[in-house]
Amino acid sequence: WVWVGSIELIIFWGVSVPLISRDYNKEFKDTDDLEWGRKYAYSFDYDVLHPYMIKSFEPFFRSGSLLELGSFKGQFTKRLLENFSDVTCVEASSIAIEEAKNLLGEKINYVNSLFEEVVLPRYFDNIVLTHVLEHIDDPVRVLKRVNDEWLTDSGRFFLVCPNANAPSRQIAVKMGLISHNAAVTPAEAEHGHRCTYTLDTLERDATAAGLKVVHRSGIFFKALANFQWDRLLQTDIISKEYLEGCYKLGHIYPDLCSSIFLVCERGT
Repeated sequence: WVWVGSIELIIFWGVSVPLISRDYNKEFKDTDDLEWGRKYAYSFDYDVLHPYMIKSFEPFFRSGSLLELGSFKGQFTKRLLENFSDVTCVEASSIAIEEAKNLLGEKINYVNSLFEEVVLPRYFDNIVLTHVLEHIDDPVRVLKRVNDEWLTDSGRFFLVCPNANAPSRQIAVKMGLISHNAAVTPAEAEHGHRCTYTLDTLERDATAAGLKVVHRSGIFFKALANFQWDRLLQTDIISKEYLEGCYKLGHIYPDLCSSIFLVCERGT
């Protein structure tokens, strides 16, 4: 089988038969997974990882406009507004956009469209794609649009994905919960994940799209699963100093971080 646009095709004796069109409104909703990860959205992501993403981005930001590809419910967008006033968000889920509007009002220019189909009438000085590329059916195609159609000549592209080699995932493999580091878990699959990246495969796809990688790193050293972090964050066991230590350690060991991170510029 293969993926073409937003439709899965099974190739049988040379004939392409469509299977399922993706329902992005369904994919965006949270669910429980009792075997691995318990659910899809976690406080760890919003309260810990998001602030450290912004902290990682800030030294590389360009002044001017920003395009966020995949705004979800607007929680990360809200943090971007602390650095930018000219923000456009492209989001496939109409329900997610409505929730983002309820959170942020009319501060954002929202576009309800697929990345593969959206027509944007301008270039942007900054483009952000966080925890989204792993959901895309043809990631190189979308990254190529970033490089060729949306990023200014002096712009920066910020690309973040969950890390297949995060210790929490490696421990899960040893526990028999998932088959291998880059496996897509049932909860991830239900929410539209197509793959799980490592630093080398992420840079491979960025380079294949023509982007020039100018910085690579990791965001937040992470040995525990998200549901374990959520429980710890409700206690006094985790201090701000400990969180900062995990963030700094991630710069030394990017391959052992919760997320992997590239800063790219427009290639020729």
